[in-house]
Amino acid sequence: MKVNKVYSYWLIVPAGLIYVLLFLYPTAVSFFFSFTRWTLTEWEWIGFDNFKMFFEEPSLMIGFKNTLIFAVLTAGLKVIIGVFLAVILISKIKTKRFIRSTVFFPVLVSTIAVGITFQMLMHPSNGLINRTLELIGITGPDWLGNPNLAIYSIALVDVWKGVGIATVILIAGMMSIPKDYYEAHQIDGGTSVNAFWHITLPLSKPAINAVILLALIGGLRTFDLVWAMTGGGPGFSSDLIASIIYKQYQAGFYGLSTAGNVLLFILVACIVYPIFKFLTRKEVDL
Repeated sequence: MKVNKVYSYWLIVPAGLIYVLLFLYPTAVSFFFSFTRWTLTEWEWIGFDNFKMFFEEPSLMIGFKNTLIFAVLTAGLKVIIGVFLAVILISKIKTKRFIRSTVFFPVLVSTIAVGITFQMLMHPSNGLINRTLELIGITGPDWLGNPNLAIYSIALVDVWKGVGIATVILIAGMMSIPKDYYEAHQIDGGTSVNAFWHITLPLSKPAINAVILLALIGGLRTFDLVWAMTGGGPGFSSDLIASIIYKQYQAGFYGLSTAGNVLLFILVACIVYPIFKFLTRKEVDL
């Protein structure tokens, strides 16, 4: 028994080393350098000055508001659309394999490529989206040039790209539900709608919770899609916290951007952990 116990500990050493080197060590270094003014060759301890400067950033409140809107909107839409698609794709329709491929395809495409493509598609005069709307007599908006619309346009593109992952997770959750429940429900005279509300949805909660948490984390940390489509513009109207941090890094304020990353890490943890505890306490065990 003693030999087996020691042997089991050795099995986790490689994973533990990778975790320490790729997560714990960089995290500790980031926390340290957030209190410094640093370059690639030297550093100077300045205490909380970086954090004070970051909170004085003019566009911070816009970025904070946009980040919350973006995360909540994309997570909500991915869950709703993902559930709808998952229900369709576990049914007996003949084209479900083709639909599965179509839904998952955007996940495989580079985010930067998606951003550049939709930047062209959403062009106010030459974009395919507005030209298509013109054919049915609708004047399309300036999707990315309107300060009140840009962040929502980017959010819709993010949902288009990420809903495939959500759908796959939800399909796996729904297919793990024992068929006995549906058979008993059918014998009792229940309808398909009732089966969805009283069997599929409650017993899919672990998968739904996973999608919510992953989508929230991704939404709170999003940077690449926003940068590819608008660069945070027009003005600061579509800036997220991550894009504000990148702009500071571009300007050479490395310590300031590191402090921003630390604050973003804390923000994500403070938002996601309570939601995780709230969601998991209501999960239904099969």
